[in-house]
Amino acid sequence: MALSQLFQNFTLSAIRSLEIHAIRNAATVSAFDIQHKTPVTRKFNPLPKAQYGGRHTVTMIPGGGIGQELMDHLKEVFRVGGIPVDFEVVQVDPKTGDSDDLEYALTSIKRNGVAIKGNIETGSMEAGVLSRNVALRNELDLYVSVLDCKSYPGVKSRHTNVDLAIIRQNTEGEYAMLEHESVSGVVESMKIVTSENAERLARFAFEYAKKNNRKKVTTVHKANIMKLSDGLFLETSRKIAKKYPDIAHNDMIIDNCCMQLVSNPHQFDVMITTNLYGSIVSNVICGLVGGAGLFSGKNYGDHYAIFEPGTRNTGTAIAGKNIANPIAMLNASVDMLEHLGHMTHARILRSAIDTTVNVDKIHTADLGGSYQTTDVIQNIMNLVLEATKSMKWKPLRRTLY
Repeated sequence: MALSQLFQNFTLSAIRSLEIHAIRNAATVSAFDIQHKTPVTRKFNPLPKAQYGGRHTVTMIPGGGIGQELMDHLKEVFRVGGIPVDFEVVQVDPKTGDSDDLEYALTSIKRNGVAIKGNIETGSMEAGVLSRNVALRNELDLYVSVLDCKSYPGVKSRHTNVDLAIIRQNTEGEYAMLEHESVSGVVESMKIVTSENAERLARFAFEYAKKNNRKKVTTVHKANIMKLSDGLFLETSRKIAKKYPDIAHNDMIIDNCCMQLVSNPHQFDVMITTNLYGSIVSNVICGLVGGAGLFSGKNYGDHYAIFEPGTRNTGTAIAGKNIANPIAMLNASVDMLEHLGHMTHARILRSAIDTTVNVDKIHTADLGGSYQTTDVIQNIMNLVLEATKSMKWKPLRRTLY
């Protein structure tokens, strides 16, 4: 009887523990969500990333403008390189305000865990039309955006040897989508900063600096004016900085930061910013070292990751003309491969990109060259094929895609 009772008590205890764990994982409301009148309850299913027979399935969202043609080129590069990734293509039409395609994309990302995408914004200025990029980041709780900005020696630019990272808060701030017209002609827009998100962003930034042998973190803010919101963001960064004594920390007001980026970008190593400031400084630094066509952006949460070109330009005016720069999208795919653990494939593809840009100097018009998109892609594929010969990797059949 004693043994039976002991077993029964152990079983009940285990069940209670599992119930508590399930409840915590099944329904959570973040500090950001409680600011809304109708908080969004996030449901997390701790399922493994989609992987079958050593191959990963990744959600691909081409988006508008040049997105479709760049994704077609990307799939061809992956096929030629024998890269073990299959794409589940989901079309999100930027020309419509319908949310059904966005819901399908979210379902696909939740199933696969990883996505690569183009720009999916509608371009609509109507108040009732939700920003799709913001909705995607909020629904998946992609709280951090990372832009690694490193100069290409083969590209002429205002500054050389720039190497910095921008760690941007991705789900709140001025992009909280909390706007309303209180009376006719008067619009109020709320900026949300929570200690929870500020803390995990700062911790991510310092861990990133530590793992990548970076020496300094700079917090960008406007706490001299927005003393409560940006003040909280700054104080949280300072608190986390004390836990990393080997990494220097300073702060800079956003106005001065933009001027310093233009005049002396080499003083920066890792930057922590709120949402809007990060969007601004990312475009400033990309413009200084080569433009929108070179650099990729990474969006991370605790459960999902999305990779994309760093400045989210649609390129509608040049769509279908075979002149778009594919480097930013290819760099996004390299980031994705590293995230999935395909390090050898990532190294080969990154090397092919660097050689094409810096050594062979196959540049599209935005970089001052006269080559077409297909010229860049063909050169990269040739280099990938050459690098994989000794490994006896075979190109995959087109039917896989």
